[in-house]
Amino acid sequence: MTKSETFMIPNHKAAKLSELDMMIVNSVPPGGNWKNIPLDVPSKRIEQIRDSYAQGKGSRSTYYGRLLPDMPAYTINTYFNRPGNGCHIHYEQDRVLSQREAARLQSFPDDFIFFGGQTAINTQIGNAVPPFLAFLIAKEIEKAIGNTGYYIDLFSGAGGLGLGFKWAGWTPLLANDIEEKYLQTYSNNVHKEVLCGSISDNETFSKIADKISGFKKLYFDKQLWILGGPPCQGFSTAGNARTMDDPRNSLFMHYKSLLNEIKPNGFIFENVAGLLNMEKGKVFERVKEEFSSTMKTMNGWILNSEHYAIPQRRKRVILVGSNDPLFSIEPPQKLTEDKESWVSVKDALSDLPPLQHGEDGSGKYYIHHPENDYQLFMRGNITPSEYYERNIKPLYKRAMSYSINSSGIERT
Repeated sequence: MTKSETFMIPNHKAAKLSELDMMIVNSVPPGGNWKNIPLDVPSKRIEQIRDSYAQGKGSRSTYYGRLLPDMPAYTINTYFNRPGNGCHIHYEQDRVLSQREAARLQSFPDDFIFFGGQTAINTQIGNAVPPFLAFLIAKEIEKAIGNTGYYIDLFSGAGGLGLGFKWAGWTPLLANDIEEKYLQTYSNNVHKEVLCGSISDNETFSKIADKISGFKKLYFDKQLWILGGPPCQGFSTAGNARTMDDPRNSLFMHYKSLLNEIKPNGFIFENVAGLLNMEKGKVFERVKEEFSSTMKTMNGWILNSEHYAIPQRRKRVILVGSNDPLFSIEPPQKLTEDKESWVSVKDALSDLPPLQHGEDGSGKYYIHHPENDYQLFMRGNITPSEYYERNIKPLYKRAMSYSINSSGIERT
């Protein structure tokens, strides 16, 4: 038997929609949005969007959007179970994305199981750093320091950053988050050692610092790095309170305090692109200034995930700090730089079983063998490193051919 015949796909569950939502979904074509919804559909929210658009307050172009099969998805946010909160309608089925489909578009493999209720799982998926993007960042740090290292994962969520570093050969030591369900996901998929609590709480802060001090004595053969990005809500352009008055935005100061106390070899800070525009850029400048005081070198990037063989258009702000004054690092090399090479929604999802809205398909099987490298990657048939090797751009372009056999697709 092949894996396709024996593996049941976890978290393949689509949200149940209202009768009104289904009227809306049925009226939106691939690539369409709220503008395609008939005027006689009785939705006050859509009326408000139309009024706002007429007043020149923005196009809201992704609202009530249906995905295009031959393009990457737009950003997968935490509300992908709602048709009106982004471009989350399946490209050919009349429903929103399932949790597994959203996870795939984030580059979480199919054997990564999320725990918690619907809202908790959606939040874990939507807030995560794409693991494959984290893998590429980890590989660049390895080049810069000459080896892999150990890492502590703060604000870990489900573990997008942590999983990517683990894929790259780094060793996890501890994860911290304020949500127990997120840590249940993390401990079942990345690493068992977790600590629940907020870094802004003195007791939790001390526990983390003490554990790291102990790790530094035990694991001195390689470098120790800290990973983490505070919750996105306060920085995000989708939020209502985008100022430093939002208490979530001060968490980076607690992050800085921990860096000062434990003095790791380096750290990663990641966040949403909306951080760059907060208070006309002043918040980002303050973040860089505060972190620069803790490290001898600082590098910053804006990375677009669609350029890294991930089927999603998502921007992340990445800061990399090191205590080595000679530390030098480049952003990961782009793998899929142009539209012709982007990984599409259909590339990512076409082998998953179809669903009705409200259906839990977690007991279903793949509908056919993997048809491309991304599906091979998601199904565990090739490793992240192999997926990277198949997408890396050499100095000369090698032709690739594929053969189909009983086990699926093989590169020849």
